[in-house]
This record gives sequence, structure tokens and C-alpha cells, in this order.
Amino acid sequence: MNPSIQTYQSEDCPAILEIINDQILTGTALYDYQPRTLAQQLAIFDDKLQKGFPIIVAKVADEIVGFGYYSEFRFREAYKFTVEHSVYAKKSFIGKGIGKLLLSELIELAKKQNLHTMIGVIDSENESSIAFHEKFGFEKAGFIKESGFKFDRWLHSVFMQKML
Repeated sequence: MNPSIQTYQSEDCPAILEIINDQILTGTALYDYQPRTLAQQLAIFDDKLQKGFPIIVAKVADEIVGFGYYSEFRFREAYKFTVEHSVYAKKSFIGKGIGKLLLSELIELAKKQNLHTMIGVIDSENESSIAFHEKFGFEKAGFIKESGFKFDRWLHSVFMQKML
């Protein structure tokens, strides 16, 4: 396995959508209830790109096995140096270094854009993601009880922060 990181292209979106919709239907990484359509996901990514935020993909032998991006944390002007990121890997590639490659690249891109801090919002049950972020120097910065409701239970959000 020799993964590569590449800049997102719109033709990557169907493969990305499979990863996202699997998480929506089976996991708590995304607090959405309904799977997204291709048109919805293309519009979400177009908005991020128009605002100057990067979207990257991880490929193994031309197969998209993960993706990542960051965008605004909040919509007030004073937050313009703070971004929230997301990194996802195809289930069969979790634990194989894909997330590490993606997050490393996103951190470097954020530094090149002179951003100041990166935020991750992680479901509190996702202990492996919390530990993963800690390896990159992210620190727990907040905990919001019962911030989401999915799969007939309340979910808690852990905010993690890395100063760039």
C-alpha cells in the first residue's frame, strides 16, 4: 500500500459520498440523520472551495480511501484565523495511516494559510479519534454534554484544539 494525497476534484465526490453516507448511517462521526445526495455534497464542497479552503483525498491505486478538509469554525469575522477540520477514511483503511497522512497535510496547509488554530469536534464515544488527535498535539478544550441526539441516545461533543 502506497497512499498518495491529492487535491480534491469534483469527480472524486461519488467515492467521498460513500464514505460520508456510511458514517451517517452507521456512526457518530457525523451528527446527520439522512444520507446526502451527490448534489448536496458537491454544493457543500463547492462552498468550501469558493471560500479558499482546501479539500484533499487519499488514494491507493487510484481508489479514494479517505479525505479531509477544513473550513470556518464560526461565521463571525474575528474567527477567521480559526478553522474546524474533518478527516475520514474508508472503514477498510482505518488504522492504516490514511488519517495520519490527511491530518498532517491539513495542518501544513493551514500553516501556509497563516491560520492560528485548528479545532476538531469529536463524539465523546470515539476514543480512538480523541487519542489520534492527541498524537498530533491537539488538546481537549471543551466538552458539551448532550449536544447531539442520534440512534435514540444523547451524544456528547469533545472539542479539541491545536495551536498552529
